[in-house]
Amino acid sequence: MFSCTRYTCLLITACIVILSAAFTPAPVQWVIIKGTYLKVDGSTNINKFSCEIDNYNNPDTIQLTKNNSLAFAMKGNLSLNVEGFDCHNAMMTKDLRKTLNMQSFPRLSIRFLSLNNFEETKATQNLAGWVEIEIAGVARKFDVNYQYRLIDGKTVQLKGIRAINFSDFNLLPPRKLGGMIKANDRLDVEFQLIMKTL
Repeated sequence: MFSCTRYTCLLITACIVILSAAFTPAPVQWVIIKGTYLKVDGSTNINKFSCEIDNYNNPDTIQLTKNNSLAFAMKGNLSLNVEGFDCHNAMMTKDLRKTLNMQSFPRLSIRFLSLNNFEETKATQNLAGWVEIEIAGVARKFDVNYQYRLIDGKTVQLKGIRAINFSDFNLLPPRKLGGMIKANDRLDVEFQLIMKTL
């Protein structure tokens, strides 16, 4: 049976730590730039609506750390101002902001948790991952489908798509005219990140 002195054991441990660090790939880091947006598409019993927060350009950083060959832990988030929603209809914009309880919760957030099947060398790829969406103080985890595109050597487009419900966040869909116009529970969420590699 192998045994070692205290000094030898410390030396072996130090070598293992150094070698592990040497073979651990550096995290992939992106910084968000202009062109990032969030869009929600919904419907009522009489029509459809689309609302966006355009041109989010806070220089937030998204980081990918490799877990295994194609799975990455993802770190970073979008923190969006609910007042920034524009539904291209003043009444619908007002109703959506009210439904999302803007006065008490002026921001919503998307936290990035993981990204699977990502290959750094491929210019276009379909990916999947997990995010945590927080709206009106309620956070829920969702799996998301992504489209990834390397625009040039350093610019990345990452587009995520996911259906959610108002009820996922304990919210009632907007209603107007004594309940004659009712928004459906489902929203189709699309967000696009435009990022530069650091």
